[in-house]
Amino acid sequence: MTVTQDQVIEALRPVQDPELHRSIVELGMVRRVDLALPSVTVAVDLTIAGCPLRAEINNSVTEAVKALDGVDDVTIEFGVMTDQQREDLRRTLHGDPGATAGSQQAHGHAEGRAIPFADPDNRTRVLLVASGKGGVGKSSVTTNLAVALAARGKKVAVVDADVWGFSIPRMLGVDRDPTIIDEMIVPPEAFGVRCISMGFFVEEDQPVIWRGPMLHKALEQFLTDVFWDDPDYLLVDLPPGTGDISLSISQFLPRGEMIVVTTPQPAAQRVAQRAAYMAHKVNIQVVGVIENMSYFTGDDGKKYELFGSGGGQELANELEVPLLGHVPLVSALREGSDTGHPIAAETETESAKVFADLAEKLDVELAPKRRYRSELKVI
Repeated sequence: MTVTQDQVIEALRPVQDPELHRSIVELGMVRRVDLALPSVTVAVDLTIAGCPLRAEINNSVTEAVKALDGVDDVTIEFGVMTDQQREDLRRTLHGDPGATAGSQQAHGHAEGRAIPFADPDNRTRVLLVASGKGGVGKSSVTTNLAVALAARGKKVAVVDADVWGFSIPRMLGVDRDPTIIDEMIVPPEAFGVRCISMGFFVEEDQPVIWRGPMLHKALEQFLTDVFWDDPDYLLVDLPPGTGDISLSISQFLPRGEMIVVTTPQPAAQRVAQRAAYMAHKVNIQVVGVIENMSYFTGDDGKKYELFGSGGGQELANELEVPLLGHVPLVSALREGSDTGHPIAAETETESAKVFADLAEKLDVELAPKRRYRSELKVI
């Protein structure tokens, strides 16, 4: 049989753009197919010049076309989408600002575009990870919990809302900036987790010296201008304490559920209460407590409680929510955060199993028992 252009196109349909997770055929990236069997030339238009994942697309297209009988050689000619193509792509994937403005008044909103996660019909589960003060490992818990949820086959996204102490990209090992397609921000991904952070827009060693309104606007853009692609979970790493940023997030994400991170130390537990009480004040449900740095296991196999004991359980009792788990104090957890290799990805370690258990509890035992309006039957 002679290979046809239609057969080549069909062979390319399973090939996805690695950032947008859509078929390159459906996205209009395949501009031309030329046949000179046994050679095939495919012209592919990248979304932007200097696409960081060009090599991955090259390999995937080559492999898909070479699998056809009668094809021995594949040549790929890369081009770049026009401004009009990018605008059409953004409209297809992300809509137009103001297109859903009618819902903005009732739910969280940003200028020009409604926040999708505030819509009662939105299926994304929003988890706000909070702490009363810094230094309790909130960001490392957020990162590893996100990786553990992704390991369960969930689509997971993280907003690094700790705008002064941003650290999520480094902890995830993200090594590239977001891609901008016609003002639509496509977040980078690592370990199956997409993330956005102030760290992408300022130098890592520079302080963020912004007043509240500027930070408020930046967070709006994180929630509205980013192409999140309907994740199953959106984790938000909040700043420590109960300041403006936490209040803004509670307004933007009224459907959010809060997880409070503390250490076993009674003093830390008492400070963590404040974050939980703030959640109650703004009608955010607290779903559980995670105790970090709970114990250290020595070479003798004994568990040593270096920071005391009981703080997590006491806080959970006070808030009348479950204590979701105890995360041990291990050097590998810290090292993984520093090097961009989350310990939750190392499935055989003690800490990885703790995060896997935490993810299962949240995903199964504590899954919301609510029905969405789109599922209700009208009688």
